[in-house]
Amino acid sequence: MAKRLVVLGGGESGVGTAILGKKKGYDVFVSDFGKIKENYKEVLSLNKLEWEEGKHTEALVLNADVVMKSPGIPDKAPIVKQLREKGIPVISEIEFASQYMAADTIGITGSNGKTTTTMLTHHLLEQARLKVGLAGNIGKSFAWQVAEGKFENYVLELSSFQLDGIVEYRPHIAVITNISPDHLDRYNYDYELYIAAKFRIVMNQTENDYLVYDADDETITKWLEKNSIRPQKIPFSISGNVTEGIYVEEENIKSNINNDGFIMPIRELSLEGKHNVKNAMAATAVAQLMRIRKQTIRESLSDFDGVEHRLEKVLKIQNVQYINDSKATNTNATFFALDSMTVPTVWIVGGVDKGNDYDELMQLVREKVKAIVCLGVDNQKIINAFGNVVDVVVETGSMVEAVRTAQQLAEKGDAVLLSPACASFDLFESYEDRGKQFKNAVQNL
Repeated sequence: MAKRLVVLGGGESGVGTAILGKKKGYDVFVSDFGKIKENYKEVLSLNKLEWEEGKHTEALVLNADVVMKSPGIPDKAPIVKQLREKGIPVISEIEFASQYMAADTIGITGSNGKTTTTMLTHHLLEQARLKVGLAGNIGKSFAWQVAEGKFENYVLELSSFQLDGIVEYRPHIAVITNISPDHLDRYNYDYELYIAAKFRIVMNQTENDYLVYDADDETITKWLEKNSIRPQKIPFSISGNVTEGIYVEEENIKSNINNDGFIMPIRELSLEGKHNVKNAMAATAVAQLMRIRKQTIRESLSDFDGVEHRLEKVLKIQNVQYINDSKATNTNATFFALDSMTVPTVWIVGGVDKGNDYDELMQLVREKVKAIVCLGVDNQKIINAFGNVVDVVVETGSMVEAVRTAQQLAEKGDAVLLSPACASFDLFESYEDRGKQFKNAVQNL
């Protein structure tokens, strides 16, 4: 009899997993406690897949042999607890799909910078004419792409939630961009649990695999001192912490991976800011491990366009630059954004706070921020933190109002920066929706 695969969540990862599962001969059922989007319903129907929405029917879920849980569903959800009590394996899309592909994967995780690093790495490998897919937390579902079988390698952006659901998944090259407190609401507010989730990326790696990591990141280096791992370590550093792997010397990125010296002047990178130097180093390390020509790496690093909603320059109006950094959903991401500002800044901030500590931004806010525009349902914490530091703090309840207020507060030569440091779900569907509304509001000024 066919094994039963139950998919919890009818979004991108769920539908992709259902398609791959059917192709591999499973009896598949998709169950979503919320609503399934119309386009996904059409795909499920076209593929003759059974589904339900608005509920989890226990009789149809608890008879599974294996369950794929979408990353957005927490372990605390009652149906997940019931499955675990019955001893039914609950895995992630990454785990399910990786068993059906012969390809090597590059797995990229971290609290910040992972999308840029993932897209930049994919760009480098694609320019080198490798057949390489881009998936994980980004773009088309990994399982769906595996079902279509077009690629020989994959670059995967992996969240801690996806790593929570792996058992045997083993990336050939793992990258950890950095670790800072994020999503602690999903880890019982225990930072150590979150750190451990990130390091699950190395748990199945062997001596023939690699871990590329930021040697300037205290959380990463401390963990590596305490725990022994099998993969070969490839560190990168912009502050002279290493002379192996990749490092910065006299405004050049230098690498000695595979004893094959590589030099790239920082000024030739297409992306600006210190954090992007690190993202470029991580991508370069992967490209060198994949034996890509130095010339191709240099060209790719200098012509990469960047990521939407990540320090994206929108427009200059009356000599004020408007910047969309909606993807900054935690204080660490906003730290990088403020750090890269070179002119007086009107900062639009706020949303759903996941346990933020605003102290780490204090010095940068003092130096760079002339006015704060709060954009959230509850802005009290932001007002308490910065009310005495910044002369002007204004509360707004919509993106149009926030952008208009920022325009009034900005003078020639200033910048208006949307970098919320919070999740978007109080006023928006997603950080993408928030970023698009910002861009629309700016274009309508």
